[in-house]
Amino acid sequence: MLDYVVLLTRDATQISQKDHERLRTVGFDDKGILQITLIASWFNYINRVADGLGVGRE
Repeated sequence: MLDYVVLLTRDATQISQKDHERLRTVGFDDKGILQITLIASWFNYINRVADGLGVGRE
């Protein structure tokens, strides 16, 4: 799962069905893959917004 999230964060265009199949082989179903993708994407989005606005910087 963490390898998938790193790939999603670094370059989501590189994700393929093979990555989804790896997640399935360790027990994640489609709903789980969707949840992983949504949560990681949301955190990436929020962090980029905060960074872009300088939130939390001194």
